[in-house]
Amino acid sequence: MKKISIIVPCYNEQTAIPLFYKAVQQVYQTQIQPLWPQYQLEYWFIDDGATDETLVTLQQLVCQDSDHVHYVSFSRNFGKEAALYAGLQHATGDLVVVMDVDLQDPPALLPQMMSGVLTEQYDVIGVKRLDRQDEPVICSLCSRLFYWFINQISMTKIEQGARDYRMMTRQVVDAVLDMPEYNRFSKGLFSWIGFRTKYLSYENQERVASTTHWSFWNLVNYSIDGVIDFSDKPLAMASFLGIISFIIAIGALIFIVGRAWLFGDPTGGWPSLVAITLMLGGLQLFCLGIVGKYISKSYLESKRRPIYISKDER
Repeated sequence: MKKISIIVPCYNEQTAIPLFYKAVQQVYQTQIQPLWPQYQLEYWFIDDGATDETLVTLQQLVCQDSDHVHYVSFSRNFGKEAALYAGLQHATGDLVVVMDVDLQDPPALLPQMMSGVLTEQYDVIGVKRLDRQDEPVICSLCSRLFYWFINQISMTKIEQGARDYRMMTRQVVDAVLDMPEYNRFSKGLFSWIGFRTKYLSYENQERVASTTHWSFWNLVNYSIDGVIDFSDKPLAMASFLGIISFIIAIGALIFIVGRAWLFGDPTGGWPSLVAITLMLGGLQLFCLGIVGKYISKSYLESKRRPIYISKDER
């Protein structure tokens, strides 16, 4: 029998897990198994240091279906990227699927993904949202801005609205696992490795339970990490801003000296001097912050700490 491994990161999702399992099983039994009976499902739930009854729920699910359901429980919260990596490490399937447990990734798309990989011979079938309904306007605007910006400055192009939800062949999974970097941005990694990829579009789905654990600032920090991980253009931009500031300062100096030579030395205003000083100081700190961010990433990589620590597996 061949396997389809489904990787499901979980953080405080005790109510969503049974609903997710039931929904995927229904699609598998009614649509996938009749067409591809040689494939069986393997679930890998990754408990990302949950503080509710997520682990207890997973243990109960393992008792219910020990042949197909497995889990990895982290010693603390390491983040979704670490959970995805752990899932990819443990998955043994010929095909591997990454899904969110809240059912915003529709299981109904799984048969189309199977067809795309097995019939159309794609290596990856991903999905992207057609819209971002029920999201704050500022989040939707920032998301579009992020995709536009990173595709402008990076050689790795990321599909607008792409989700982590995707089906991959074993060759693709092995390629991702060959990059054990500590600072991970999976959307970029999935795009960077290449392979023949197709995207399916779908309407935005609401969560079936609980609430999102991603705040606006979490998303901003995640976006900054993505830019830094896949482009060095911000460093060039910082250098460019420094050069422009230097040219402006030289021009201002020439203007001041010329004015004093032609018209004498009128008393200048302190407010304008303070404003210019603060502007240049802020620009320097901004550029220093960009450089510091890259240095901090290199520092974390050099430590070679594990991406996650597992305290329990079944």
